[in-house]
Amino acid sequence: MQRKISVVILMTLALSMFSLVQAQQAKSFYDFTMKDIDGNLFKLSELKGKKVMVVNTASHCGNTPQYTDLEKLYEEFAKQDFVIIGFPANNFGSQEPGTNEEIKNFCSINYKVTFPMMSKISVKGDDMDPLYKWLTSKELNGVMDSEVTWNFQKYLIDENGRLVDMIKPKENPYSEKVLNWIKNN
Repeated sequence: MQRKISVVILMTLALSMFSLVQAQQAKSFYDFTMKDIDGNLFKLSELKGKKVMVVNTASHCGNTPQYTDLEKLYEEFAKQDFVIIGFPANNFGSQEPGTNEEIKNFCSINYKVTFPMMSKISVKGDDMDPLYKWLTSKELNGVMDSEVTWNFQKYLIDENGRLVDMIKPKENPYSEKVLNWIKNN
């Protein structure tokens, strides 16, 4: 009898410790602070209450024209608590070789981008940015594992800072799936 009680106590302790470790690891989107394209700190907590689309971008990619629909989407829904955040990354075929200043100029001149752009980061590999570790790891985000497979992969974050879904790079950001997500609560 005493042995059964000891086993139950040990299992309860182990489960409690596991839950505590998971709770410590579970961050929300809002726990991250990034640098914007001008080098200023940007607390993602400033976006509380908004739906957010996170996109890794590149200036010399077959998907680069998606900037047009990203900007259109942002302009149309910004007043409805929706924001897009672009994260330039040079992880695929060296398609984002420029400096932050060059990227900013490219986006402004060629696509009239007004949504927030962050400083260039890595979205995969050994130097993956902690935000992208969170986005791609179920252990950290509590929703799903994914891998960033190419430029213009999109992650959808709800108004509470929770990961909702991932949209593949080739899928147009102005797709019915995205529009339905933005419009529905």
